[in-house]
Amino acid sequence: MLLDDKSILITGGTGSFGKAFTKYVLDNYNPKKIIIYSRDEFKQFIMQNEFKQYASKLRFFIGDVRDKERLTRAFEGVDYVIHAAALKQVPACEYNPAEAIKTNIHGAQNVIDAALDTGVKKVVALSTDKAVNPVNLYGGTKLVSDKLFIAANAYAGSKDICFSIVRYGNVAGSRGSVIPFFHNIIKNGGTELPITDYRMTRFWISLQQGVELVIKALEESKGGETFISKIPSFKITDLAQAMLPGCEMPEVGIREGEKLHEIMVTVEDSMNTYEYDKHFIVYPQMVWSESRRAVPTGKRVPEGFSYSSGNNTEWLSVEQIKELLKTIDLEK
Repeated sequence: MLLDDKSILITGGTGSFGKAFTKYVLDNYNPKKIIIYSRDEFKQFIMQNEFKQYASKLRFFIGDVRDKERLTRAFEGVDYVIHAAALKQVPACEYNPAEAIKTNIHGAQNVIDAALDTGVKKVVALSTDKAVNPVNLYGGTKLVSDKLFIAANAYAGSKDICFSIVRYGNVAGSRGSVIPFFHNIIKNGGTELPITDYRMTRFWISLQQGVELVIKALEESKGGETFISKIPSFKITDLAQAMLPGCEMPEVGIREGEKLHEIMVTVEDSMNTYEYDKHFIVYPQMVWSESRRAVPTGKRVPEGFSYSSGNNTEWLSVEQIKELLKTIDLEK
């Protein structure tokens, strides 16, 4: 099987995605080892305790993606790299732009260079809807990061390596997103939930769906593709009613760097986008060699197609949102 007897490294591996991906791989495959590469020793300590039954399969590397030398050491003998490390909080990136650039752009290039120099076979980088038509610095840095990973395939030459991207929005219940924000208001006795704009929509994706999309990219990528899940949308007003039925919803105005809708595929991307049962793939415009040419087997999307949480064909009702909220642990 794909990940059996393979060495896998996850940058930013102590985050919610890293933990979920690690558990999924250990439950469904027999990897040689999984290396957790991250900066925070305390988070690594916590993760070691959470996964102590898998101690023989896990390795923990303290390191920063800004440190190319450390990355190169960590990548020795690694087959697959999942790049999840990033500065993600929009306000933090706005106030610390140089730091965001060092981690999200320079860090991405360091991952690419280290992978090219050490014999890594596949690299899958996690992206975000905010990289599509970016309106904030975080989105801008991730757009550049995406372009770097796609272009990295041009540097592979005769090496057996490919780079691809997985794009999705905020995972339901993730830190800094709207669900824990509303939850904290309710927990503290609040009776109204502020809405920045009544028209606002978002995609609903679970951690499990995010992990499965990365597995899909590892299985199928030839180099330069962007994988995007087909997932339902919801209205923020419906989320508020699902979490606190009958509550007041004052409209407080859109925040700096915020979008009305999450966009995954633009009209400009549609020329290279193909639809599959559970996902879309945006194929690269350039082909670096015939051996790396991906042959689409899906259905080409119509000209002028775009995919956003605002024009989606699948929508969650208030009742469906209530059921999905039961699957999220908001007290962790």
